[in-house]
Amino acid sequence: MQVYLDNAATTRIDPRVLARMKPYFLNHFGNASSIHKLGQDNDAAIKKCKIKIGQLLGVKPERLVFTASATEANNFIIKGVMRANRERGNHLIISAIEHPCVRQSAKELEDEGFKVDIAPVDSRGLIDLGKLKNLIGPQTVLVSIMTVNNEIGTIQDIAAISRLVHERGVLFHTDAVQAVPYLKINIEKDNIDFLSLSGHKFYGPLGVGLAVINPAVRIKPLIVGGGQEKGMRAGTYNVPGIIGFTEALTLAYQERTAYLKKVKELRDYLLAQIKKNIPDVNINGDLKKRTPNNLNLMFSRIEGEAILMDLSYQGVYVSTGSACSALNLKSSSVLAALGIADDNLNSNIRFSLGKYNTKKEIDYALKALQKTVSRLRSFSPIKN
Repeated sequence: MQVYLDNAATTRIDPRVLARMKPYFLNHFGNASSIHKLGQDNDAAIKKCKIKIGQLLGVKPERLVFTASATEANNFIIKGVMRANRERGNHLIISAIEHPCVRQSAKELEDEGFKVDIAPVDSRGLIDLGKLKNLIGPQTVLVSIMTVNNEIGTIQDIAAISRLVHERGVLFHTDAVQAVPYLKINIEKDNIDFLSLSGHKFYGPLGVGLAVINPAVRIKPLIVGGGQEKGMRAGTYNVPGIIGFTEALTLAYQERTAYLKKVKELRDYLLAQIKKNIPDVNINGDLKKRTPNNLNLMFSRIEGEAILMDLSYQGVYVSTGSACSALNLKSSSVLAALGIADDNLNSNIRFSLGKYNTKKEIDYALKALQKTVSRLRSFSPIKN
């Protein structure tokens, strides 16, 4: 049996999404920037997608810019806003548990002379609003705090953070990649200036993301040359991807209630059985203020990578953290930010469940996990 429990890294495309995309590969294949009918029909289809997405996310369609990924969207927003608004200041704030693409964007800006501060989190992975407030100064241009953490599933109070940031006259961006469909996003209600999403996180296609921008704020394009998206993002439109993104987002919110119930029941069952049958296991992050698909656990005395590989041989697929940093075997910066001891920073496994998982799969994964942990601990040099 194969059991996929790495849905925070990517999800399997919904067959209904693929069916919706197929005509745009085979029949409606015109370049949406062309002025002939085949092209203009696709341009109209993209505009309809923006209207639909706007309705789902509570945002005006003209604020939406399609990208190739959320990584591109994060790079575009963070670098673009800071570089285009130097007269406002040179200070950027990000949280201590941001995705690598946000951290690396901040590092590039730091190398260019911008000042970057890191907003700390508590042991549950939640932003300390008081400490964030103290970091904001007259030179602060942008604060970037992710909505849901990709490793531990922690949900931030984005509405409260947005209010705090805007009270200080500063712009706000959130990486909301892991938030769909777990949270009901309303961009304009929560006064979010900039937001990022990625289609493959909610059963849509790979290779299409979304940047939500504030049109009243200058932003320097990351990709130039074609004039698409009113000059903000050049490149031929990925029409099938945009169609798929929109369909996946629509289905995610239409079926949200049943989906959340299913993944929470499976996640809670998985946790209960692990606690019952495997000793010395701790939860990383807050169990209540987290998405119901996420379970990040610390297995003391053994390496997370060893668990991952042993489970993989048995057909169970999990992760130790962000897929984007899987080739980098450094300790998790997210877990370090929670204050976890150095000895335990490499002992975590992230289980992220999805709509295609079944109880039968979870039972198989539990048996494999018990076997793996018992075997690895039997020759671990670290004893109780």
